[in-house]
Amino acid sequence: MLAHRLDGIPPTIFTTMSALATRTQSVNLGQGFPDVDGPPEVIARAVHALESGANQYAPGPGIPALRQAVAAHQLRHYGIELDPDSQVVVTTGCTEGIAAALLGLVNPGDEVIVLEPYYDSYVAMIQMAGGVRRPVTLRGPDFRLDPDELRAAVTPRTRFVLLNTPHNPTGTVLTREELQAVADLALEHDLVVITDEVYEHLVYDESEHVPISTLPGMFERTLTLSSAGKSYSFTGWKVGWATGPAELVGAVLAAKQWLTFTSGSPLQPAVAHALDEAPDFPTALAAELRAKRDRLCTGLALVGLDVRVPEGTYFATTDISSLGWANSTEFCLALPDRAGVVAIPTQGFYDSDAGMHLVRWAFCKDMDVIEEGIRRLAAADLSAVSRTP
Repeated sequence: MLAHRLDGIPPTIFTTMSALATRTQSVNLGQGFPDVDGPPEVIARAVHALESGANQYAPGPGIPALRQAVAAHQLRHYGIELDPDSQVVVTTGCTEGIAAALLGLVNPGDEVIVLEPYYDSYVAMIQMAGGVRRPVTLRGPDFRLDPDELRAAVTPRTRFVLLNTPHNPTGTVLTREELQAVADLALEHDLVVITDEVYEHLVYDESEHVPISTLPGMFERTLTLSSAGKSYSFTGWKVGWATGPAELVGAVLAAKQWLTFTSGSPLQPAVAHALDEAPDFPTALAAELRAKRDRLCTGLALVGLDVRVPEGTYFATTDISSLGWANSTEFCLALPDRAGVVAIPTQGFYDSDAGMHLVRWAFCKDMDVIEEGIRRLAAADLSAVSRTP
């Protein structure tokens, strides 16, 4: 009975692997949700809103306080000036923002360039919108954007570039030079850029997040998506936003009104408070995550996995080619029984076979959980053919 628009789209791997973790009582280093909630004062604001009557429909574009807070956030961090009434819309998480952007902008047959590996909702929503994806691969071990491959992906039917930086699942943070290559192409071919920046504040070491909309000539053709879920450790609240030129934001709202109509009323004032009154929380969170990243990556290397240390997000990627498995899905499905640990196979985020042996691990967990995961991996036989007598 499944509609043809869903042909070939499997259930999201994140639900599958988290259910496997629960069923096998494994350490869940798969799905990217933190073990610790965000600021208590922000939670208190949500409770206050619940108890003060903010329980009915919010305005479709979002409450004014949150739209103003998002505009202030963009100005404070990036120097981007926005009209909160016409250039900001609140979405039910960035996932709805992606869906509404693609459904509101993409016509059947339009080609959408997407970085590979891609977040799985990109594929689903491009297909539901009737678009055609044109993957450009970030190739290991460094997972950098190749400008020549990017340029080769453009055809006369290309209308959009869907970016994700900091990039899930590789942890790559696109450099200003890489973004300029995208901008040059967009300007040359009159393309619209849709950019998913949910990990904007979770960058490490010398890496810098640069919104592509800040490059010359790009604000007018860039729709930026983000959310409070990752930056403030409230992934279950599903409060996000889309910003940019009024006509692009209006297209998001035009589709969103038929999806959720409006987003969680009592959570919106709490997120506004987070952006306005707890602006330093994401910086402190990034510092904590950097220590957890380093511990996880060191541990993965010590158990014999070829690990790439990420520049951003809260995911690390390993190559398991040397272990003898046919692919990363087989490895990850066997891992709970072998080691009592769950990770995410990355091969499902590719059209090509470039990710056949790549596995994603989450480090947004308690340090004790990471330590236990490493201990279990170190005690297990991870090779395809068990060496146990």
